Amino acid sequence: MGELNDFLPHYRKNRTFSLDFEDHQSLKHLIESIGVPHTEFGRVLVNGQPTESNCRLQDGDQVTIYPADFPLNGEPCFILDNHLGQLATYLRMLGFDSLYRNDYQDDELAMVSSLEGRVLLTRDRRLLMRKTIRLGYCIHQTDPRQQAAEVLRRFKLSGQVKPFQRCLRCNSPLQQVAKKDIIERLEPLTKMYYDEFRICPSCHQIYWKGSHFEHMQQLILEIASQA
Repeated sequence: MGELNDFLPHYRKNRTFSLDFEDHQSLKHLIESIGVPHTEFGRVLVNGQPTESNCRLQDGDQVTIYPADFPLNGEPCFILDNHLGQLATYLRMLGFDSLYRNDYQDDELAMVSSLEGRVLLTRDRRLLMRKTIRLGYCIHQTDPRQQAAEVLRRFKLSGQVKPFQRCLRCNSPLQQVAKKDIIERLEPLTKMYYDEFRICPSCHQIYWKGSHFEHMQQLILEIASQA
């Protein structure tokens, strides 16, 4: 099971073990009963043969479970649960479409993920076991920078990083704006030293390559190197 061992109690990691089950329980149900959400496993072998996760097992069957492969077709898009706000900011900084609110309810997360085809990122494995969720990933790291690197690595996104394309506050794509159109909103030193600006069309936040820009570039390099 490889990395799926992370979902198992210590006494089941990296070893073969037996599992009691009822006749009516599907293979998917049994896998989730040991703590592995259906979004996390891919190919399943029963007695060495590829098997669908909705099948029923017989006594003595031997099951091998492989981690899911996560190829994302087209532009990747995510939705994050309430506890991953800093990760959402980092993913937006890297240029990835990442929905986040600190008041999302689990039902809403599942619905938006399903309807919009967004990958649900969470550390709540029970949330990922909801039937309506097809695309999801359980974040393992606890540090937000390491979480961002984990997402890049797991979804093979290092080559798709496009920094500073999205609003860090609301996720909308940024647009270039003429200095004269926003000059009344700028501080005196900003007016004096900067000429290129972008604006969020949704929340109207203004961005420019100020003193913070080099720090953000260094942060992006750090995350990419970890990935």
